[in-house]
Amino acid sequence: MAFDKASLPKALIFGAISAVLYTLMFVYSGELIELAHLTRQGEHLWFIVPILIAFVFSYVHGTFTGAFWDTLGLKPAQKYNKKKK
Repeated sequence: MAFDKASLPKALIFGAISAVLYTLMFVYSGELIELAHLTRQGEHLWFIVPILIAFVFSYVHGTFTGAFWDTLGLKPAQKYNKKKK
């Protein structure tokens, strides 16, 4: 297992962004619940907000996780397909 210093800044940056996003989600949880209520009251355009939030969280957290594992030097195992003759 080899430590990859090149991935460390990316892991730290996206880890910090991820922490900020989670903090913002908890701070503004009341507003997000209000948007859910607006959607149920007929303002159907607001359904897109939780979907956009999920995409942003997915991208940021996924990028952080990938950079974190790269920093630790862990890579997925390579599978080789052997053709039967």
